Amino acid sequence: MDATKLLNTIEKGESSKVQFKVRVNDAYKLGTEIVAFTNTKGGMIIVGVDDKTGELKGLSFKEIEETNELLANAATNNVKPPVFITTETVEVEGSNLIVAEISEGVSKPFTDNKGIIWVKNGSDKRKVTSREEIAGLLQSSGNMYADETIVQGATSDDIVIDFFDKFVLKKTGRQRKDLALSIDDILLNMGFMKEGQLTLAGLLLFGKNPQYYKPAYTVQCISFVGNEISTTEYRDREEPFEGNLSELFEQSISFITRNLKKVQVKEGFNTIPQLEIPREPIEEFVVNALIHRDYFINSSVKIFIFDNRIEIISPGTLPNTLSIENIKSGISIVRNPVLFSNARYIVPFVGVGTGIPRALKIYPDTELINDEKKEQFIVVLYRKNNS
Repeated sequence: MDATKLLNTIEKGESSKVQFKVRVNDAYKLGTEIVAFTNTKGGMIIVGVDDKTGELKGLSFKEIEETNELLANAATNNVKPPVFITTETVEVEGSNLIVAEISEGVSKPFTDNKGIIWVKNGSDKRKVTSREEIAGLLQSSGNMYADETIVQGATSDDIVIDFFDKFVLKKTGRQRKDLALSIDDILLNMGFMKEGQLTLAGLLLFGKNPQYYKPAYTVQCISFVGNEISTTEYRDREEPFEGNLSELFEQSISFITRNLKKVQVKEGFNTIPQLEIPREPIEEFVVNALIHRDYFINSSVKIFIFDNRIEIISPGTLPNTLSIENIKSGISIVRNPVLFSNARYIVPFVGVGTGIPRALKIYPDTELINDEKKEQFIVVLYRKNNS
């Protein structure tokens, strides 16, 4: 690493991706730090810097040798499974510092040699104990998908048969009765059932009342007066919407469209007014919020309408290494593969990565926010005529 660049990093202080150590002498403690980095977004440990003042405390030749050996030992013997780290000695203002770079892991969750899972929490770290967060780490490494998990107690009796029959006809081109299989067998073959119980995908797509089993998976819609969420005034508000994904989609679109203005876009008294924000991008972002949200987070999708914007907020940040720049160019990573591959038969969803670029082209006054601190992905559609 270039000395000037490293000094600039040090001057900015510690963060969730940068940690300072004056000296290191405990392989286990060092292992916990490496675990936290590799379970989160990766980062670097800079040895030879005071973590309280940022003052440079350069290492001697012997200390450099010992530190490199300790780092290798920690990454190999105190991290399970072992990880590969790179180290480099950089001279900054006459002081020799060691920079250890740790990549984000692909086999999460990693643990220390006592079996404890650590993640970064700002510039510090914390233990992970909740099943939901552990499942989230498994999901991020591609070892578990929320929509494939079993919903305890949910069976084929919990699905809307007529709705499922229409889905089967659209997907296979055949009537369900012509498949010569029981409903349970069809659900099993399509990935909507395991061990005689519905998967989360099966419940969300066809359930009579998914919220009986998963009460947090609703959509909350509020139309506020003004532009601040702290206001106590609202124009329109309902109890959280419930139902399967098709019903949640229809209710959400209905709420948004009835709270938008209709504007005249062509001259002539008899021309048909259109929504101030085109319907297609609205549908695209609502569908994405339902299909791509993180279902390991027990929270609702939220749609807030302000005088100058609409916010569509879905639980969970972008998965893995996906970035806003990636999705703007049509790159996608599937978080919920069963929902992803079957949603096109029940809601306006193509699922080939073109939806967001197309929506942004139709309505450029759109902002995408990947809020890692709040674990949310936010789409902001600015209302031109109300700014």
